[in-house]
Amino acid sequence: MAAAAQTPEALKRFTPYEPAPGEEYMNDQQLAHFREILLDWKRDLMEEVDRTVRHLQEDANNYADPADRATQEEGFNLELRTRDRERKLLKKINETIDKIDEDDYGFCEACGVEIGIRRLEARPTATQCVDCKTLAELKEKQLGG
Repeated sequence: MAAAAQTPEALKRFTPYEPAPGEEYMNDQQLAHFREILLDWKRDLMEEVDRTVRHLQEDANNYADPADRATQEEGFNLELRTRDRERKLLKKINETIDKIDEDDYGFCEACGVEIGIRRLEARPTATQCVDCKTLAELKEKQLGG
C-alpha cells in the first residue's frame, strides 16, 4: 500500500480562486491562477533538488564503521529515490504548463467534461474528472495492476 502523500507547500500557499457568477470555465484569469500554482510548485521542487545536491556533497563522509557507512548510504538512497519521484513530477508539471499554453487545460482526457477548479487546486496536474479517475482506479484494482 502506498504511503500517504504530503500536500506540497506550494499547494497550501495560494488563495483559492472564486469564479464570478456565469464566469467562463478556464478563462484567462483561471489559467493564470493555475500557471502560478504550477510555477510555484516547480520552484519548490527545484529548490529541493539544489538542497539534495548540497547535502550529498557536504555530508558524504567515509565512515570506517560499516554500519555507519551503510546507514549513511541508505539515507542517501532514500533521498535519491525521493528526488527521482520529484523529477517525474517536474516532467508532469511541465507537461501541464504546456497544456495551459495550448489552451487545453482543465478538461477530462477521458470524457471531456470540466475537471473542476477545486479538484485542480488540490491536484493541478489532474487529467481526469473524479468519475473517470475513480473508474480507472477500480479497473486497475480489478486487473491487479
